Amino acid sequence: MEKCPSCGSKRIVSDYIRGESFCRDCGLVIAEKLFDFGPEWRAFDKEDIAKRARTGGLLKYGKLTKGLTTEIDRYDRDIKGKAIPVEKKAKWYRLRRWQKRSRMATSLQRNLSIALPELDRMCSYLSIPGNLKEECARLYRKAAGGGLVKGRSIESMVAAVIYIVTRQNHSPVTLEELEKVSGRTKKDIGKSYRKIAQGFDLKIPVAGAIDYIPRLAIKLNASGRTVAKAMEIVKKATELSIISGKVPISVAAAAVYLAGHTLEDKNIPKKIKGFSGTTKSTVQERYDDLKKHVLEGD
Repeated sequence: MEKCPSCGSKRIVSDYIRGESFCRDCGLVIAEKLFDFGPEWRAFDKEDIAKRARTGGLLKYGKLTKGLTTEIDRYDRDIKGKAIPVEKKAKWYRLRRWQKRSRMATSLQRNLSIALPELDRMCSYLSIPGNLKEECARLYRKAAGGGLVKGRSIESMVAAVIYIVTRQNHSPVTLEELEKVSGRTKKDIGKSYRKIAQGFDLKIPVAGAIDYIPRLAIKLNASGRTVAKAMEIVKKATELSIISGKVPISVAAAAVYLAGHTLEDKNIPKKIKGFSGTTKSTVQERYDDLKKHVLEGD
């Protein structure tokens, strides 16, 4: 915090009307010709602020134009909702056509016009939150701008971007899920993943069992207590070294089931089932191991 050079007081006042900064205790003028970076208008409520603000919303990388364009809709109505005169409709038709053409002027824009809706579809199907979707869109734009998407299908590259971003944010999606939603094989997605990771020299963290628990809990509609208990079970199992070399998602699924059954969570079904990336029998084996060594061992 700024101090007064005369008396050492921290009570500094900035007067933007006079353009001065002075000490409240001794009155020393510390700075002159201050700039006011705020708006030149005044507002007294939220409605006034919304009407007078001249800035737009945040950048949205998931949209082709990043949300910074003016739309010429196809309803032929003015700002007041009135129909446009017939003699002007031809003009608006031409403007609408040229606006559409300007967005598809380059190969990059044409690629994004296909990839971004595909990304939105996959993220919606996989229940990926909006902040991660925006991060996926930003990474895909970076990869497309760097020429990494050439020679590979758009679906596999979008799936690879989702795989990378979810792993980096410790909310991983399995390759089996991506294969199902993208229509591309795990082999194709893996090649696209390696191409992006090598192109940007990305360090992708290894997905552990704890990382899979939140997404599995959402699928099973587990309670917060069940999730906390499942994480506790996995941590104890890691300390006891009984899950080393085991498939992480199978351990996570077994821990969620075991925690739900222990806490009598009514949302957790009694019958164990498999998930994408693991089978029912594998989950049952991990369930028995955790129950024997972690719960009964205590």
